Amino acid sequence: QVTLVESGGGSVQAGGSLRLSCAASGIGRRGYHMAWFRQVSGKEREGVAVVDPDGTSTYGDSLGGRFTVTRDNVKNTLDLQMYSLEPEDSAMYYCAALGVGLIRNSYMYWGQGTQVTVSS
Repeated sequence: QVTLVESGGGSVQAGGSLRLSCAASGIGRRGYHMAWFRQVSGKEREGVAVVDPDGTSTYGDSLGGRFTVTRDNVKNTLDLQMYSLEPEDSAMYYCAALGVGLIRNSYMYWGQGTQVTVSS
């Protein structure tokens, strides 16, 4: 059984930082994409960052270089370090695995999400 468990969300003031973590288990294969998405209620889920099987990171267009994604293939974890947070970054953040790039509908597995709230 595949599980993705996110942690690290919370509330922070604008300009602050947060680090999200995703722990994957039960994925019985190597060489798969892992990604972070986020969603605001009433809007589509948006791609934040992805690490491909070669270790290459790609980020969503709206982030302005404020986020850094790292992956540990031994621990099967995917972390998202977020800096200079803005109220517009407030969303539910989801970890996803076994998909392609930041194509939301391509991902097979999703975590339950962790809430990030940024106050002005």
